[in-house]
Amino acid sequence: MRRTAKAVARTPVRAPVSAPDDRVERSLRDGGMQFVAGLDEVGRGAWAGPVSVGVVVFPENLEPPEGVRDSKMLTEDRREALYPLITEWTSAWSVGHAGPEECDSLGMTAALRLAARRALDGLSFQPCVVLMDGAFDYVTEPGQADEAASAVSPTPPVRTVVRGDASCVSIAAASILAKVTRDRMMRTMSASFPPFDFDRNKGYPSPVHRTALAGFGLTSIHRRSWAFVDDLAFR
Repeated sequence: MRRTAKAVARTPVRAPVSAPDDRVERSLRDGGMQFVAGLDEVGRGAWAGPVSVGVVVFPENLEPPEGVRDSKMLTEDRREALYPLITEWTSAWSVGHAGPEECDSLGMTAALRLAARRALDGLSFQPCVVLMDGAFDYVTEPGQADEAASAVSPTPPVRTVVRGDASCVSIAAASILAKVTRDRMMRTMSASFPPFDFDRNKGYPSPVHRTALAGFGLTSIHRRSWAFVDDLAFR
């Protein structure tokens, strides 16, 4: 049986749909949340490679780089150009990953949570609140509110924002850092698997990727529990 992502629904913020701005971040800061972070994931729908989560802490009194958008709306060259501008602008940032074998063994929701935990642990300090794209909180550890003495350090409070990557600048910035970081990883790994064209498709489905799977079977960086594996002659 193939795994499907499940998450607990929470009441989301519904931010205005426009170019990303800092209204939600500043509102939270004005309410006493000194350090507000944005968080977003990439790689959920890929067949190969990690799932990656970026986190960006919104800085005080600094305008965001011009042109920050949801990473899916930008060309690869534009994302690469924005990457160093975002890392200079933010107060702190990190990208965490869960590998393909962890996606297989844990399932996607738990793998996303693991990647998010690694991203948060990679910050030099913990934010007071985390804004994340979507309507479902995959970041908060299950039962965290009832397990104050848990061995796992608790995650900060999470606020979900529907279309957050298109409306909150910190989430959009996090999506760019996560996307650029993961794309660079896939380009590096592409040299080990030339037929799969990972430098272009980044592990996502594509005609070349499908053809290579039919001819060569799975590589060491493919997710082996995904449904596409069922139709492969070679595994």
